[in-house]
Amino acid sequence: MHGMRLAGGVSRAVPEPIAPMPIRPLSALTALLHVYIALRLLPALAVLTPAWPLALLALAVSALTIPLPFLARSGGKSPGTALNWIGLISMGWFSSMFVLTLVRDAALGLTWLASAAGGVQVQWASLKPWSALAVLAIATATSAIGFLNARRTAGVKRVDVPIRGLPQALEGFTIAQLSDIHVGPTIRNSYIQRIVDAVNRLGADAIAITGDLVDGTVAELREHIAPLAGLRARHGTFVVTGNHEYYAGAHAWIDELRRLGLKVLLNEHVVLQTRNVRGAQTDEELFDSALVLAGVTDFTAGHFDAAHASDPHLALHDAPPLVHTRVLLAHQPRSAPVAAAAGYQLQLSGHTHGGQFFPWNLFVPMQQPFTAGLHRLHDMWIYVSRGTGYWGPPKRFGAPSEITLLTLVPAKG
Repeated sequence: MHGMRLAGGVSRAVPEPIAPMPIRPLSALTALLHVYIALRLLPALAVLTPAWPLALLALAVSALTIPLPFLARSGGKSPGTALNWIGLISMGWFSSMFVLTLVRDAALGLTWLASAAGGVQVQWASLKPWSALAVLAIATATSAIGFLNARRTAGVKRVDVPIRGLPQALEGFTIAQLSDIHVGPTIRNSYIQRIVDAVNRLGADAIAITGDLVDGTVAELREHIAPLAGLRARHGTFVVTGNHEYYAGAHAWIDELRRLGLKVLLNEHVVLQTRNVRGAQTDEELFDSALVLAGVTDFTAGHFDAAHASDPHLALHDAPPLVHTRVLLAHQPRSAPVAAAAGYQLQLSGHTHGGQFFPWNLFVPMQQPFTAGLHRLHDMWIYVSRGTGYWGPPKRFGAPSEITLLTLVPAKG
């Protein structure tokens, strides 16, 4: 009864090519934004300290290197590992510098209005330079802390999920969830091996990888993804595609992951039998001790390959109707409304990174119904992982990475 039930079959259509990233407009835009930061901060810093040229140098390095990690994606030659690192670190630092400069300007404007309206005396000679220094210090400090947070091995977050009517045989069933690792320019073999070792120590019943595993082609990243073959769980490791798999060539990655021994679920399911079949006295006992684990393609997959259109209902095709405990792996939280209507008790998702670092956490709710953690939607729970790796800048601040160990427990009352 521990076997795969296919819903439809696997398409071999070639996904739509991704248009090259327009590197020149990106470079021009980031350069202009760096000029804005320089004009707003450097004159004030020059009043405060003779070391202000260091800030100018940092802005120049940032402006020049941020476009570099995108060269290969735009069809150009990769600048090399070191420059990729510098460009991505600069991206995280610049992001904070830009946002904090905007905040400083808004605060100065409000202060000016308050002083003009209320006749309050403002010490502009000290306020402007010290606020400029604060922007530089906060952006640099949060980037340094964020770098350490991003590069550490994700901590284990333990979550109990109360399931109404959970059969006794499934009480304590554990799923270790990994999500949004983004193996690519700065996440490589050793980083993945540390994650694998941490997961294996948990002794989970099943392992779920909920998409955005890679940021590059199979040829580029095969050796760096290889440690995932060492993941160990009683029922195995199950994977669903995220949007980044489709950017990187989803069909080739599906083949590679299956070659490594991972079970990729494409709008399909498996039935996991937790009881020894010979020990079951009745069919009811047999079905009560089973769990349907389904997986759907990414919410946007249909834009790349129509045959991969995400469908939580299709993923349950031919599922045993007497197996009532049903868990769905879906990369994006916005699959939840359809999943709840399809009758799942739990959906595991990622995609959001929990925002990864301020202020991007403020924008996640504009696209996704949930940002992070355990939530309830009608009769279904949805757990959204903050991600096990990171995307783009090696920076996490206020949204720690996680390896999640979810345990099914009976709901009280």
